[in-house]
Amino acid sequence: MRDHTPFVRTAGLAAVALSLAGCGHAVLDPAGDVALQQRDIIFISTGLMLLIIVPVMILIVLFAWRYRKGNDAATYDPHFEHSTSLELVIWSAPLAIIIALGALTWSSTHLLDPFRPLDRVSAGKPVDHAQKPLHIQVVALDWKWLFIYPEQGIATVNELALPVDRQVRFDITSSNMMNSFYAPTLAGMVYAMPGMQSTLHAVLNKPGTYEGMSANYSGAGFSDMRFKLRGLSDKDFEAWVARVKTSNRTLAAADYLKLEKPSEKVAPIGFTSVQADLFDRVVNRCVAPDTPCMRDIMAHDRMAEGQSPHAMPPMLPMPAAGHDTPPPPGGKPKGALFKNKDEIAPQPNIDKPRGPAPGKTDPDSPRNRDMSLLLPAAPARG
Repeated sequence: MRDHTPFVRTAGLAAVALSLAGCGHAVLDPAGDVALQQRDIIFISTGLMLLIIVPVMILIVLFAWRYRKGNDAATYDPHFEHSTSLELVIWSAPLAIIIALGALTWSSTHLLDPFRPLDRVSAGKPVDHAQKPLHIQVVALDWKWLFIYPEQGIATVNELALPVDRQVRFDITSSNMMNSFYAPTLAGMVYAMPGMQSTLHAVLNKPGTYEGMSANYSGAGFSDMRFKLRGLSDKDFEAWVARVKTSNRTLAAADYLKLEKPSEKVAPIGFTSVQADLFDRVVNRCVAPDTPCMRDIMAHDRMAEGQSPHAMPPMLPMPAAGHDTPPPPGGKPKGALFKNKDEIAPQPNIDKPRGPAPGKTDPDSPRNRDMSLLLPAAPARG
């Protein structure tokens, strides 16, 4: 699912800036170029809004002092009702700020689109297109983070290491419920949803140890659903990968099913090898044995309709114009109370099944769940 609102997500951080003391004010002191640009947007947006807020606060005090009851020198005009000059100032200044914020929002939304590969790793340093971005697969579990490095063949829990000044592509999903992947010093928040895959491109420019977290409430262990973010040099990153490979733990489907069970305050864990298609199976919700994958189910449904397994479902044909024609997009259907008798198609009476169901005397009887006689028969296909 593609998210095209990075600026909206980023601007919302300004409202919670005071709650980031535990993160070392990472939003306002980023270590990555994407987070740095998002911080600049916050500063610019705040400055533009202060152009109105500060004068208004000053004028409140000024007017209260100038037109106080004891100031006889102030002009009193009980018949004043309109001033063209004041109207121009009152409306033109906010309008100009709204236009500026709109232009900033539009440009930033496209420039910082998380699906868009980076143009630079830092200010004045373009991306080296000869160097492939580091690929990391992220899975939000209850209540921990799983990071899979498919190129290195390793995985970690609650520990994310990145080489500095190298573009990173995150593929993000969730195992159970909607969550939000958030490393304040790296980039903005990106939602993780079960059965869907999102993407984030980012870069870390400063070595050090930072913190990432879940930014979407997901249950009892949400508060401790955090991970360590380490910025390493290329040499240190290779040493870190080698150290993880000595863990002697494997992450196959059976290991993943144990790992995804809810747990809290999980210490960092490393896996020396990972099943090749594990992330793909997590996205398609078919890690458990004998579980059909979502992509296979959808392909089967399309083939049953006589379509290519890779084709998109066709649009249903619109019926001829008339009383039963569906309303246009955004329109409202005509209610039955406002139709004439000849506009209402008669429906057959549907009786309940004859004879009582076994109920508690035989709970496993299929008759307890037989609803076929309550539903109208499906129309025959031509």
